Amino acid sequence: MTTERLARQLQFILELDKLKGILRRSLLLESHRRENSAEHSWHLAMMVLVLAEHADEPVDQLHTLKLVLVHDIVEIDAGDTYAYDPASHAGKNDREQMAAERIFGLLPVEQAEELVNLWEEYEGQETPEARFALALDRLMPLLHNYHTGGVTWRENRVTSVQVKERMAPVAVSSDALGRTVSDIVKQAVDSGLLPHSWSEP
Repeated sequence: MTTERLARQLQFILELDKLKGILRRSLLLESHRRENSAEHSWHLAMMVLVLAEHADEPVDQLHTLKLVLVHDIVEIDAGDTYAYDPASHAGKNDREQMAAERIFGLLPVEQAEELVNLWEEYEGQETPEARFALALDRLMPLLHNYHTGGVTWRENRVTSVQVKERMAPVAVSSDALGRTVSDIVKQAVDSGLLPHSWSEP
């Protein structure tokens, strides 16, 4: 017989399936279809395992893994907010707060509190783990965009200035990854994938 606690946990697990349907702007390297948020979260988790040694401040790997796995769950309700679309950021915090309360609230109280605290820690950016998680979250789309020929940069008329600003948190957490970002952006500019500005049509 399923207990109420287990029933709530299973309901939450099933709710997470919806994250697989939240599409991001990034294109997958092989198929060039749009990545979904569940795939993104998995990829970030693997980045934590592989790249944690490059964090300038010591980070707890398990804790950082929890942060990257939890941080985008709110997109089930709030949707993915495109980084380079200022209009879509209006009301983002309120949408995501409501989403966190509903989705994590499906769980038993102490588990709901734990996941809300993880989500808030990521958003607050006050711990080394949160800062490193954000650095990886910014780095992955840059890798996608560069290695798919800058398609989404062109589609959304993104400039090198915008990308540099967006990537700033990477160097805050990791000098090595920050230098890698600078190299990639320079290569993207030099190869014509990422212009300094767009001329009016």
